[in-house]
Amino acid sequence: MSGKHRLKVFFDGGCRPNPGPVEVAAVVRGVAHVRTDLGHGTNGDAEWLALIHALEVAQGAGAADFELLGDNRGVIEQANGVAPCRSPALQAHHDRFTALAAAHPPARIRWIKRAQNLAGIALAARHPR
Repeated sequence: MSGKHRLKVFFDGGCRPNPGPVEVAAVVRGVAHVRTDLGHGTNGDAEWLALIHALEVAQGAGAADFELLGDNRGVIEQANGVAPCRSPALQAHHDRFTALAAAHPPARIRWIKRAQNLAGIALAARHPR
């Protein structure tokens, strides 16, 4: 399938404070899939868990061709194999992602600006200022 018809799945994660309770979101076809039941961790953990969540949402939707879009360059570079994971915890998330993606991998994992990340916007909306 061409990129023109590829399903886009946006992902973002965070915790407040850092470290703290993790929340993640994946947005597909305008619907936010938010999880707040992932325990405590760092922002790095949250971003990885968001990427894993996005993969699970895309696979669960039966998407034949999909890409994962997020605003954390470090996690995206690690997931694409162009940067090393700098801690055992991040490596464990990478290994889990790789195992889950083996059967049905994304066509691409790419970086987008924070202002374009629908998942980040969905998480921000949960915390009005």
